Amino acid sequence: MKNSRIAKQGLVLLGCGKMGSAMLAGWLARGLPVESVWVIDPKPSTWLRETGVHLNADLPVTPAIVLVAVKPQMMTDALPSLTAMGNGQTLFVSVAAGTPISYFENTLGAQTPVVRAMPNTPAAISQGITAIVANGVAGPDALDEAEALLRAVGDVVRLADETQIDAVTGVSGSGPAYVFHLIETMAAAGAAQGLPAELAMALAKATVAGAGALALQAQEDPAQLRVNVTSPNGTTQAALDVLMDQNDGFPALLARAVAAATDRSRELGRG
Repeated sequence: MKNSRIAKQGLVLLGCGKMGSAMLAGWLARGLPVESVWVIDPKPSTWLRETGVHLNADLPVTPAIVLVAVKPQMMTDALPSLTAMGNGQTLFVSVAAGTPISYFENTLGAQTPVVRAMPNTPAAISQGITAIVANGVAGPDALDEAEALLRAVGDVVRLADETQIDAVTGVSGSGPAYVFHLIETMAAAGAAQGLPAELAMALAKATVAGAGALALQAQEDPAQLRVNVTSPNGTTQAALDVLMDQNDGFPALLARAVAAATDRSRELGRG
């Protein structure tokens, strides 16, 4: 990133909470010069103050990218201050949940290149996955630039159109919470079977983390990995008979959970 368009023209980070800080740390680690970064945040952390970036200072006239990472409820106050950068060469990349591309076009101008992104919380340790989609003005070069930027915190996938982002929210955006709850309930179930609570939690955390890592690295798909660990009429089969029940198991429960999150994402997007 040292000699990129971003380094030369500058990057503005609007909002620097947990997600913004994780991304900024990734960019700086990849060689983006601190003098190329401007951060606007009303309550900067001690870490942010110590990075050496331009903090709450006058912004460049035409930065390469403005990355919008403010909370949705703060958007109406924060974004209008950047209207002078709209309808130009500055690419706006938004990781603000529930804010559609049309909002940016209406606020900044219809000819503003915009990429909307949906990351998830493992981005805080550079293990996230982010889905991106652009408006027609942005074009392939803008998508490439946004993807390179967001790879600082994990993998990136591209969507065919913006309507898919609600389903992405239901699967990966909200998904870490489902997995955390799985760990909670596995640990509680282990304790109910006689394990010390701390041991049950350690086993549940390591099992979920290890299985996830194996699913990412293995050539087999998750269905085959499940088969590999399941002996006929064994202990795993006994558990899966419960979990895979079409009415009361994971298939029905997770379908309802993802649908509920997706529906709520659509509602938030409509304001």
